Amino acid sequence: MNTAKVYLLPMLLAEDTHSKVLTPYAIDLLSTLKVFFVENVKTTRRFLSSLKKGIVIDDLTFYEVDQKTNFEYLFDLMSQINEPIGVISEAGCAGVADPGALVVEVAHQLRVPVEPLMGPNSILLALMASGFNGQSFAFHGYLPIKEDERNKKIKALENEGFKNKQTQIFMETPYRNNQMLASLLKILNPHTRLCIACDITAPTEYFESKSVESWRRNILPDLHKRPAIFLLY
Repeated sequence: MNTAKVYLLPMLLAEDTHSKVLTPYAIDLLSTLKVFFVENVKTTRRFLSSLKKGIVIDDLTFYEVDQKTNFEYLFDLMSQINEPIGVISEAGCAGVADPGALVVEVAHQLRVPVEPLMGPNSILLALMASGFNGQSFAFHGYLPIKEDERNKKIKALENEGFKNKQTQIFMETPYRNNQMLASLLKILNPHTRLCIACDITAPTEYFESKSVESWRRNILPDLHKRPAIFLLY
């Protein structure tokens, strides 16, 4: 009997937050699965060990899935697996802003059941805490690295949000967060509302929403090397 099934498993956003963000059901599954498709093997092995459930890491099989992984490779590989598979992102929810989505696409093509498990998602948690429009929103991932291209994109997102009354959500590499914030405050309309969501689920968790004009008048948070999400409305 074919017992293949794909479980989309939660990953921590911040260290030592297991009891806060993982359900007992998720922990039980993480403790029993033997095959994993993951964004980063090293991170996943450390995460599984941190569960302290007696998991023998060397008994597990890991397949790394990143932006370079193609459909044909995964299709051939998954066609040969006849047991449950766990999909784990580098952080947060598997399949959301994550290459693990390709595993799910293949699973549907192979008619393999898929079960998503609840876990911390920085995009939705930031949106929930922002007070911005949760009926219409768009996530844009990372903005361009070059300053002139990034500035054009920021203005385009502001215009799009104004036109459609839509929350615009994006992120930056943690070591460039302060530069991103400086660009936002320089370019955006004073009345545009900006939310910064930082260190989500960690003890240092920080959410603040206010107008760009208000941000400019106050002391800015130091976001250097801290995982952050930015929202405009």
